[in-house]
This record gives sequence, C-alpha cells and structure tokens, in this order.
Amino acid sequence: MAGPRTRMTGTTGEGPRDAFSSSYAQARQKFLQAAAAAELAVESKRHPLPGRDGEDLAMDVARQGHPNAGALLVLTSACHGAEGYCGSGVQVAALRDREWREYAAARGVAVLYVHALNPHGFSHARRVTHENVDLNRNFHDFSQPLPANEPYREVQPLLLSASWPPPPENEAAVAAFIAQRGEAAWQAAITRGQHEFPEGLFYGGRAPTWSNSTWREVLRVHGHRAARVAWIDIHTGLGPSGVGERIYAGRDDPASVDRARRWWDGGGRTPVTSFYDGSSTSAYLTGLMFNSVYEECPQAEYTGIAMEYGTVPVVDVMNALRADHWLALHPEAPAELAHRIKQQVMRAFYTDTDEWKEQIVRQAREALFQAVDGLSS
Repeated sequence: MAGPRTRMTGTTGEGPRDAFSSSYAQARQKFLQAAAAAELAVESKRHPLPGRDGEDLAMDVARQGHPNAGALLVLTSACHGAEGYCGSGVQVAALRDREWREYAAARGVAVLYVHALNPHGFSHARRVTHENVDLNRNFHDFSQPLPANEPYREVQPLLLSASWPPPPENEAAVAAFIAQRGEAAWQAAITRGQHEFPEGLFYGGRAPTWSNSTWREVLRVHGHRAARVAWIDIHTGLGPSGVGERIYAGRDDPASVDRARRWWDGGGRTPVTSFYDGSSTSAYLTGLMFNSVYEECPQAEYTGIAMEYGTVPVVDVMNALRADHWLALHPEAPAELAHRIKQQVMRAFYTDTDEWKEQIVRQAREALFQAVDGLSS
C-alpha cells in the first residue's frame, strides 16, 4: 500500500530507526515506555532466570482495545531470541504510531503486543530458549510419538565439530554435502526440527518450554473471546536482505491460505508464500507455534503469517548457528573467540543499518494495516 500506510508516524519525535535497540534490556525499556505513552497497561510474565547482564527477563504483554473485542490482532517478537532485535523495533514503532493505533481502534480491532516470547534467547543473543529448544519447533502433543527427522541424523555429525572454527576436513564434508544435494537440502535437513539430539540445532524438545506454557497462558486470557484472530510473528534470517517475506503460518487449509493471500498480498509485490506448496524460502517444518491458536482459541477463525526479513545468505546463517551451539557446549572458549561468535550471530539475525531498519518498519506497517482491514471486513 502506498502513502501513510508504509510510514510510521511517531508521536514523540522519534523516527523508526530509534525504535530499535542494541540490547534486550534497552529494547524492553523502549517497549515499556512506548506502551506507557500509548496509555496501555503492561502485564509482565517474569522469566525464572536472569539475563546476560543480570537484568530481569520477562514476556511483556500490552493490549489495546476492549477485552470483549470480536477481532484480535497479535504482534509478537523474539520467538527466536536474537531475532527480537528486529521484532522489538517493529513493536516499539507501532506503539509510537498514533495514526496506526487510531486506525485499529476505529475498526474495532484489538491489538495484542507480546514482547519477547523468548526473553532469555533475546538477552543472550541466542536463537534458542534457556532449555536449548527452538521455540517454533516445540508445539507438539508430547503424549504422542514425536516426528523423526532422518536427514538430520545424517548431518548432525557435521554440524558440531570438536573445535571451532571447524577443521578443513569438516568444511570439506559440508561443502561436499551441499554440492551433491544442494543448499536447499542442507537447509531442510537442519531446520525442519528434531527431537533426538538435545545439544543439536533446531531441537524441538521433549516437553513444553517455559515460553510455550507462558505464551499459551497469554493466548487463553486474551484470545478466548475473539471470533477472529490474526497473528503477525516477526522473524529474521531467510531471504534477501531487508525483504519481508510473508509466510503463511497456519494449518494446510485451502480456505485459510486463500484468506491470508487476500489480506496480505500487496498487489502482487509481496505475495504470501507457503512451505506447503514450496513457494517459501522456509523448508517444511514441524511443531510450529501456530498450533497453539487452534488449541487455545478453538472458537476463532484464525489467519496468520510470519514476517521473515532477510539478513545474510542462508549458509552464513547456518554457520552462525553452528558456531553458537558450539560455544554453548564450550563455555571455556577464549573470550575473543566467544565475542566473535556472538557478533556472527548478531549479523545473521539483525542488520544494524538505517536503511535496513527503515525497510523493516515500512513493510511491517503495511502488513499491520492489511491485517486490520482483513479482520474488520
């Protein structure tokens, strides 16, 4: 959409670039201040562990709109902790944007801002939770057998070498796999989700995480009265730099996919993709968070997307995650190496340039207006 729908119009003089932060603690402070300025109460679900610098961690929840509103739009950040640097900026910019807030209110759409679904990962610049679990692979019925990821079994020995950086023979083996099978096969094997290797990548866990249980509690409280629920979950790390891919996030239901595409297709410029039909940069995944909406809000018609913003090439993202998991297994690593790995992780999930930040906010604002239009139509 053209015009004001692609431009955040802050009420306090800050531009969209100022909405972003350089630490979890700063991001949380900006979110709390923006919610207070918008006269929204915040409920804080305190995390049991401290942050990297000893700060309190919490999943913070702010709601605009009547408790009995029939239409609810949810905007979440930091499902994957380090990706919260982007998602928090979007939320702060939206909270500061009076025109956006008034637009949603005038159409009877309540808006739920959930800051830092995974605050521990956000603070420690890790993608995973404190349980070393990928939150977006953790939404299973754990009383039932968990899905197996046989391709991951094959690549697991390649992912975490005994030393870092990996020795030449490891790099050669990874390069050979990609050359023979393709980059997409490497990505799919790693990212689908697995439940056999607790120290490994994209581990889905064997029980609900703190973030899983806490998010479900928030959803039950705020979503059980809504007849229609929409959800935009902010992610980073896949696709071209600064481009927000709109990935359908719901069950493989043709009517729901069609509805998402009608709401969020920006005149063909930003088509809604899906891993069900192979149109997304994402591989087919299991244990996704969207399962929680169907289970906690069964009365609601649900429509959702993940806004996936590109940063660096996907092979670089995978290597950053390998390095981060290696570091978690080797706390004795030299401080200089640990610092380099953390910088590598940050580059994989957050591009700290004005141009990138402005692209992120512009595309997110368009998607927020489109969601309200869809919910209120």
